[in-house]
Amino acid sequence: MNITKPTLLVDLQKCKLNLQRMLDKANSKKVDLRPHFKTHQSIQIGEIFKEFGLKKITVSSVEMAQKFAENGWQDITIAFPFNPLEIKIIEQLSDKVELNILISSQISAQKLKSITRQKLNYFIEIDTGYHRSGILAEDFKQIARAIKLLSAHQFIGFLTHSGHTYQAGSIQEILEIHRDTIDKMKILKQQFASEFPHLTLSIGDTPSCTLAENFESVDEMRPGNFVFYDLMQLNLGVCKLEDIAVCLACPVVDINRDRNEIVIYGGAVHLSKEHILHNSKEIFGQVVKLTDTNWYKLDEDIFVISLSQEHGIIKASDELIHTIKIGDVLGIIPVHSCLTMNLNKNFKFKST
Repeated sequence: MNITKPTLLVDLQKCKLNLQRMLDKANSKKVDLRPHFKTHQSIQIGEIFKEFGLKKITVSSVEMAQKFAENGWQDITIAFPFNPLEIKIIEQLSDKVELNILISSQISAQKLKSITRQKLNYFIEIDTGYHRSGILAEDFKQIARAIKLLSAHQFIGFLTHSGHTYQAGSIQEILEIHRDTIDKMKILKQQFASEFPHLTLSIGDTPSCTLAENFESVDEMRPGNFVFYDLMQLNLGVCKLEDIAVCLACPVVDINRDRNEIVIYGGAVHLSKEHILHNSKEIFGQVVKLTDTNWYKLDEDIFVISLSQEHGIIKASDELIHTIKIGDVLGIIPVHSCLTMNLNKNFKFKST
């Protein structure tokens, strides 16, 4: 393995297995899969989705929409609140592909109405409990006003992201959040069905889409992280370690045997500072053994306990620290694969 600096490794076979499982679920529930490409942001990995026959995608920015439109994707939803400063690019892109934008409030709707006469497709973003952006699911009046303001545009339906599943304390809590989301979206559909009989209900978060079985009234799902998974998903009970398709290869640059610490070349600029709690302590990644063709779980759980810009500190056991030497390369399973991928766009596919 020719690794000289922090290098993100992607296991293509695991990506395909993860994608096949999610596609099988979508098909069994008669729900369209519109995967979120913010996780991988890769033209190469996007080609895998084409191989599986997928034609609709989700992105998180206008710039990302442009990138994938140039690669032949023709049906794109930008699942981020409409940014009026990018209206010219949105209009140009809408002339070339089937583009859906996101209106997250009545104020957002008013702004769009005031700055363009071009007919655009839009979703209304619904807040079902995450409280990041969107109109509260119960606020029928604001939703109706937003739709009325945009009568010159094409209303597609309601879109939500139950991101609060990532703060859940158990699988049961994830399923409860999902059930609450489904219930709220069903009521919305019923409320507006007479005027818009063909409106789309779009949901999307990897924990719910992976674990849940109830997708009643849902028309499409938009998971993204599932293609890689990560330590956060493992910690939530959403996936197994062997499902995780990314690993950051990090050179060992120093060893402190007195403190049982290993210093790696791999810090916040490679892994991000996203963390999870393990035994009430913050951890920033899990150490795995790297071989020329794969990575494997160690006999014990060893974690990255601290990050600075380029440094990572691993708290090692007595057994591990006496088997590691400077110049070795260790694998780190990232806490959040979306952020790690964003920081390591020059990734390598794992050797086979």
